[in-house]
Amino acid sequence: MAAQGLTLVIGATGNVGRQVVHQLVEGGHPVRAFVRNPASAGLPAEAEIAQGDLTDPATLEAALEGVDSVFLVWPYLTLEDAPGVVDTISAGGRKVVYLSSAGIRDDRAEQDDPINRFHIGIEQMIDKSGAPWTFLRCGSFMATLLEWSEQIREGVVREAFPDAVRVLIHESDIAAIAVRALTEDGHAGRKYLLTGPEALSQVEQVRIIGEAIGRPVRFEEVTQEELREAMLSEGWADGDIDGLFAAYAQMGQVEQPVHSTVEEITGVPARSLFRWAQDHAADFR
Repeated sequence: MAAQGLTLVIGATGNVGRQVVHQLVEGGHPVRAFVRNPASAGLPAEAEIAQGDLTDPATLEAALEGVDSVFLVWPYLTLEDAPGVVDTISAGGRKVVYLSSAGIRDDRAEQDDPINRFHIGIEQMIDKSGAPWTFLRCGSFMATLLEWSEQIREGVVREAFPDAVRVLIHESDIAAIAVRALTEDGHAGRKYLLTGPEALSQVEQVRIIGEAIGRPVRFEEVTQEELREAMLSEGWADGDIDGLFAAYAQMGQVEQPVHSTVEEITGVPARSLFRWAQDHAADFR
């Protein structure tokens, strides 16, 4: 039996959260979006808006009035405010659907990188809260390729690690699973591994985007040293760059798994990168 209660979407103006709001509205489900700036939110008129910030407990408590389920995107790389937030949203047995990471290893006491460490930290807090939960452990987002927008407009993407392979997922597919977990029974206690339909190298990603938007785009390899200098000039720390480079090097050496979870739950295959690039063609032109 499907639940029809009010859902609060935290992270409602991000790539995934925005899609969750839209799909809840399209499905006729009541939804409230938790946003810092309502004036610039750009969300459907049917969605109720609650202004607030996760660092302000009073605004969160007000936004949770009458809410039965919560979609949570954690926007920080620190867990400093997380215990209070998790306790507040899980009070009263509210269902929690959390956007997590496919990189988490349940067989390890300590995760390999800081991103997965903070994700599993949030997962553990939610689990200990006693709230019914669903964790969406997602692979890399196709939306990260929007970082190439300016280069694609110029016709050349300059990057290191041409053979780094990722199984990218469309934000709409993540949202489709989230909506089901928020509005249907049978998803509590599940850790869903979500990926797109195929593993693609960076060279292939560039080619597909070019084909989808009808514009020739080529990949031009730069050295790791050149990329490091560019990232340092943007304010990256050496240690963070080292971690990112190690991850991309591994992507070129280790087979990246493809999971069929999206199709198993929705009955529709996960969207392709070609489809995503068509959906975002305006961003590349």
